[in-house]
Amino acid sequence: MDDPVFWQTLRLTLEVSLVTTLILLFLGLPLGWVLAHKRFWGKRVLESIVLLPLTLPPTVLGFYLLLLLGQNGPIAQTFGFTWAFRFEGLVVGSVLFSLPFALNGYREAFRSLDLDLIQTARTLGAGWRRVWLEVILPITWPGILSGSILAFAHTLGEFGVVLMIGGNIPGKTQLVSIYIYDQVQALQFDRAAEAAGLLLAVSFVLVYLVRTLEDVWRSRMP
Repeated sequence: MDDPVFWQTLRLTLEVSLVTTLILLFLGLPLGWVLAHKRFWGKRVLESIVLLPLTLPPTVLGFYLLLLLGQNGPIAQTFGFTWAFRFEGLVVGSVLFSLPFALNGYREAFRSLDLDLIQTARTLGAGWRRVWLEVILPITWPGILSGSILAFAHTLGEFGVVLMIGGNIPGKTQLVSIYIYDQVQALQFDRAAEAAGLLLAVSFVLVYLVRTLEDVWRSRMP
């Protein structure tokens, strides 16, 4: 691939995917634990909201984010800044769109955990920090890592959300999926094929890792 624009676009895509995955890990773990083990009023409503991107057209989500984060949106009117057509807007859109993929992995990992182990550790005087570090994470890490990799892979191929909230600015908001679309529109099928092939290879490797981790996770279950 001899197009420098592509490599610039790929670097930006990887940066957005990595930042998105780290944010999902930080936000998704406690949310996954709550959805897996807590009962409270409105739980189904919360689950429906966070899983909505699974069925909502990406352009619809991107449109509402554009209204929220745009120059005339409530964020700009209240706080005086806008994240539309910027890296931050790409990350916000990616976090919301990939949240269900990470959350499903986290929630299922926590659901498979034997709560008697936690109760025993607490009875022996272990604090919650120690319980998480020495009991929960060592047992559930394959499921957590699987959910994170799946979210990372899903972010790599986003199109509708990032196009709506970020536009198509080379070097600033143009991601690989948008680059491929541009090359097809310009009838540059060779460049589009090379970019698509690279993305296909990366996606295959990531999905293979997810399946491998799921097998490891199942083998650790009682």
